[in-house]
Amino acid sequence: MIRSRMLLAAALSALLLPILPASATAEPRRKAETWATPGSTAITVTGHGYGHGHGLSQYGALGAAEQGLSWRQIVDFYYPGTTWGRIGGKVRVLITADTGRDVQVVAQRGIKVGSVARKRTWRLPAVPAKKWRLIARGDDTLVQHTRGGAWRTWKKVPGEAEFSSTTGRLTLVLPGERREYRGTLQSVAPRQGKRQTVNEVGMEAYLRGVVPQEVPALWTQAAVSAQSVAARTYAAFERSHPSAAHYDLCDTTQCQVYGGVDAEHPAATAAIKATAGQGLMYDGRPAFTQFSASNGGWSSAGSMPYLVAQADPYDGVTGHQYSTWTETIDDVQVERHWPAIGDLTSIEVTSRDGNGDWGGRVTDMAFIGTTGTARVDGDTVRSYFGLNSDWFTFSVTPRQQGPARQ
Repeated sequence: MIRSRMLLAAALSALLLPILPASATAEPRRKAETWATPGSTAITVTGHGYGHGHGLSQYGALGAAEQGLSWRQIVDFYYPGTTWGRIGGKVRVLITADTGRDVQVVAQRGIKVGSVARKRTWRLPAVPAKKWRLIARGDDTLVQHTRGGAWRTWKKVPGEAEFSSTTGRLTLVLPGERREYRGTLQSVAPRQGKRQTVNEVGMEAYLRGVVPQEVPALWTQAAVSAQSVAARTYAAFERSHPSAAHYDLCDTTQCQVYGGVDAEHPAATAAIKATAGQGLMYDGRPAFTQFSASNGGWSSAGSMPYLVAQADPYDGVTGHQYSTWTETIDDVQVERHWPAIGDLTSIEVTSRDGNGDWGGRVTDMAFIGTTGTARVDGDTVRSYFGLNSDWFTFSVTPRQQGPARQ
């Protein structure tokens, strides 16, 4: 999952932030942290964590599992206030890599074509073919086959159509690659002239293509099982708040990364089976189980009551790369992003969330220059400069000036 789908929105909204004239800049708040940036400077950013820090920390789950906690104990720690319940059924996943005007699959035994709306299916005939495809014709769908030359029409299906197979698997043909999926592959038209590929698949089969994409399959099984519960519940939440009328969620980091059969791993499959059907509820509905790679030792409060800010004794015990990290930027990069500030003269952090080192995640800060001030939040800075999280602090080092040219 993205680890945060709000990153893009934050970046776009930052473009609309006002640049205040230098004369109109408000007085610094009390206890503000300030770093002067005279002349040419190197700005070192030191931080904790990777991602938004809401809910389960994947490295934290690993640390907890290595300390002997069960997957249930891990999940209960990261989502306090939720209850356990059963989650099943199917999900509809948008296959974002299939951007063509048709849905193509490799010809194989057992393939059937069906009407999405009418729930009627037909077995494809045994004709010499390398590929079959579904392509829109007005409001209906043509079913066509090819041996490598021209496409030949076999049937016109009323409305939108889908491929399925008695083997339970289909091989989708994409530009430059092929991917195998369980369930059905639907050709849907959300608006006139457009077409998208949607994989409708059972929840447990879906997880087999998600969990190894989100965490290493060979991690301690309790950690992978905890991720399975979070991913299952997250998918169920998205299904109850679908991204569009024709699909529930996508297959990228903007939702949860999903790779179909090609992403499956036996160790992850075993971890998923250990939690089969188990999910989290809040007020009788699937919870919004956000997760991120690392919270850096302190989770951040999210949009739901169970996404709490709390110290995390498990994140960091494995000494992973995101416990503490550093990046270096310079004054020129800042001035390029916010040219209206002129020459950067100082950096000011005015508020944090109050949790952990340096006072926690940055909630309000400013880049101050000779002609204006750009006031932003930590997540915007994270997005602009490719930082791992919004929990960071600064140090400034003047750059050495070279000898004057003769």
